Parts: sequence; C-alpha cells; structure tokens
Amino acid sequence: MKTDPRLTPLAATLPASVPFIGPEAQERANGRAFDARLGANELGLGPSPRAIKAMQAEASEIWKYADPESHDLRQALAAHHNILSENIMIGEGIDGLLCYLVRLFIREGDAVVTSDGAYPTFNYHVAGFGGVLHKLPYSGDFEDPIALIEKAREVGAKLIYIANPDNPMGTWHSAETIQNMIDAVPEGALLVLDEAYIEFAPKGTAPAIDVNDPRIIRFRTFSKAYGMAGARVGYGISTSDIIMAFNKIRNHFGMNRAAQAGALAALQDQAYLNETLQNIERARIRITEIAQKNGLTALASATNFVAIDCGQDGAFAARIVTELGKRGVFIRMPFATPQNRCIRVSTGPKAEMDLFAEMLPEALKAAKS
Repeated sequence: MKTDPRLTPLAATLPASVPFIGPEAQERANGRAFDARLGANELGLGPSPRAIKAMQAEASEIWKYADPESHDLRQALAAHHNILSENIMIGEGIDGLLCYLVRLFIREGDAVVTSDGAYPTFNYHVAGFGGVLHKLPYSGDFEDPIALIEKAREVGAKLIYIANPDNPMGTWHSAETIQNMIDAVPEGALLVLDEAYIEFAPKGTAPAIDVNDPRIIRFRTFSKAYGMAGARVGYGISTSDIIMAFNKIRNHFGMNRAAQAGALAALQDQAYLNETLQNIERARIRITEIAQKNGLTALASATNFVAIDCGQDGAFAARIVTELGKRGVFIRMPFATPQNRCIRVSTGPKAEMDLFAEMLPEALKAAKS
C-alpha cells in the first residue's frame, strides 16, 4: 500500500507513536484500574483547595473562550518572579510550549543536542519538525552540561536541552553549574532549561532569572508541585523578543478557561504549596526506606519521585515494573542504559505508598524467578 499522498514527506516517515503509554491505556489492556498511580510524576495529594474552588466556580462560565493572552495569570507570575509580563508566555503545559519552541527554531536538518534517556517528549517534537537529534550519555546519573555544550559547539546546534532537576533520575545540578553552562552556550544556540521540578529542589538549584539573556529560555509548570497536571498549564520565561515570537505560531485559544483560574488561585496559595513540599519530602524518605528494606538503593532526589537502583539490568527492572502492575501498582522506569537499571516511583498518598511497600517484595521475588 502506498503512503497517503496528503501527508508531507516528513510526516510519512514518522512513527504513529506517543512518547509515553498512559496508565489509562494500560488499565484498558489489563481490564482493571490501578490501585496506586505512582508512575506519571503527578501530585497525588492534589491541588490547593482554593484552586479547586476557582475551577469549579469557572465551570458555569466555560461557554466562554479563555483569555488568549492569559493576562491575569501572566501578571501574577510576573509579580511572583519580579519580572515583566512581556517576559512570560503561558501555554498548554511545558509539552505544548516545547512544540511551539521547536516550530519556531528548527527546520529540517537543524541540529539539536540533548541527553540520551532525557525527557522524550522534547525529542518527539524535534523529530516532528525534522530536526536532527544528537544524544549524549549521562555522566553517572546526571545530565552532563559540559558535554552537551561541547557537542552543541561541534554540530552547530540551534537548541540544547537540559532538565534541572532531571527527569527521569531526580538528580540535580547547582545554580553555579547551570549558570556556567548558560555562559558557555555557543553563538546561535539557545539553551532550553526545563525546570518542571524546581519547586522541589534545594535552594541554590536555580540560577537567577535574567530576562535579558538571549541564550536561554526556561520552562516551568503547574503540573508538578501545584498538582494540576490535568489542567495543562505551563509557562516559559525569556527575553521579550523570544517570548513575543510565540505569538506568531501558537494556538491563541489553546488554554482552558478553568485551568487559567485554577493556576492563578494555586499561585496565590503559597501556604498550601509549602505544605505540599513538606509532604513530598516525607514521602521521598518513605520511598527510600522501602527501597532499603528490600535491598535496593534509592538515588537522592530533588523531585516528586525517586529513582531506585534495582542492582541489575534494564530487563530486570522492566520485570519489576510489570510485576508491580499486575499487583495494581503503576510505576515507570528510565528508557536508556544504564539508567534503566532503575525503577521510578512517584510520591503519593499514604495508602498508595503502603500498597507499594506491600507489593514490592512480591514483585521482586517474581522478577527474580
């Protein structure tokens, strides 16, 4: 059968696949729901009650389109970060903003540098616009800023991607290390700094925001610490020229009206955010203790998940993921070797943590046999 002639030549070459298989698809395939949803780095504790109330109140107004400028939320974020609103772009999660970014900067054949095993949705967008990905291995369990910069210089990359803190390992670099990376960005390149997990990280992880630096765009989200993954609200911070360029190609009515209201209310409830961060820290300790009790090693984490070294190879870790899934516990694992020796467990409510603790010994025994 011939390729559908209506597709572009590039689209015809791409696989019809998604970066992640959602837990819902797995539940449909298994014929049962998971009892513990600990694999998608969501905040099982949920968003601020004020955010929920704001979204509920907006439901009766959902017949209206959302404000295409996200004015109120942009103004609030500008005040929160002590910058101007012209340096902020709101979008449909970091995923949506990454798509717009790649569309703005990448033509077929343009070089893009990232880490092998890092966030696959970024790679998905690069492939979708014909960019050429250059992937570098992690250094230990950390993305390698020096190597990324060196490769970008070598191949003339237009975009350089790094997440700090990192997904999927949960590791992080200091602000000084990231600032040194920014200072070394080659002429003509743009550093894409994904800070989706920055609220969970220790102080001194994020370099100071300089909206006048054209070498960097940073992305943040309401999906993680604010517990609003399903609302799809993310934002980018950069120079006004780079930010305003998004208006050339973005979906101006892509935002959800209720989500805008919820994000604004969540941002205004910093007391709830601080309570959430304390709960996450306790949950990370609990996951570490569960790992140790089962003879496994948890990596230090600056995120709302913990990577657990299972001590063998990726095939063994995959069996653990499968066996936990059979027992109602949804988790994931890194994709690339040697990081795929680990499983990755999101923090969650106590009942779900308890179930993970109960089922992990059984899953390990089954995986070993």
